[in-house]
Amino acid sequence: MTVTGRKIMNQAMTASMVLATALVLIPLGFIFFHIVSMGMSAITPDFFTQIPKPPGETGGGIANGMVGSLIVIAGASLIGVPIGILGAVYLSEYGSGYAATVIRFSADVLSGIPTIITGLIVYGLVVVPMKGFSAIAGSIALSLIMIPIVLRTTEEQLKLVPVTIREASLALGVPVWRTTLKVTLVCAKNGIITGILLSVARIAGETAPLLFTALGNLFWSKSLGEPIATLPLQIFNFAISPYEDWHKLAWGGALVLVVVMFSVSLTARYFNRSRF
Repeated sequence: MTVTGRKIMNQAMTASMVLATALVLIPLGFIFFHIVSMGMSAITPDFFTQIPKPPGETGGGIANGMVGSLIVIAGASLIGVPIGILGAVYLSEYGSGYAATVIRFSADVLSGIPTIITGLIVYGLVVVPMKGFSAIAGSIALSLIMIPIVLRTTEEQLKLVPVTIREASLALGVPVWRTTLKVTLVCAKNGIITGILLSVARIAGETAPLLFTALGNLFWSKSLGEPIATLPLQIFNFAISPYEDWHKLAWGGALVLVVVMFSVSLTARYFNRSRF
């Protein structure tokens, strides 16, 4: 191929990549613009401080849903993050053979299960024995979604830590467990934080598992053992309601949820900016 031909091919490929990028960004921009245009009218101080008003009454907000989402996500993180990190440490530092293969395969299968099935399983194993929907059941359902994400991302980050760093620590007489805790995990902390944030962003917008576990609540929840409001559940319930005021709250909730997920994703990119 001549020099002119290579230049033409290079320009053609560059133009195709620009077009592909535009095809991805245009729908994203349209969705974001539509959510902003529909949801901004609902963003008022009452929106962040009050619970929903009864149908027919103007005003109100979804403060209980935002607080409920924080509670459920925090509970899921307390369950899923330690299990995911410890499992990743085992696979990266100690696991080998059949057991490690089974764990990796199980994590991959768990990450591919539809979230509504996860909610149904937790409904049968937790909600039915507890004889009621609860924030605890919602956290357990979301933690099952978090675990494979945290486990696999953390494992990959631990594998990126150079072997020479481990060997240097062991050569100084540091035990293997302390090397893993004080050296390997510290070196991979940015990647681990990125994986945790990505898993939080993944579960923040989940609705289907919470329909079977947390159920939702139009009021403030006083206990982790009773139904609790979450932002995705309120968006779903308000969007399918026949009341215009609730439709407005649903759009406002959608805007808040998109902004939160966008912020979490940007934070994950910040922690993931460095590489070994």
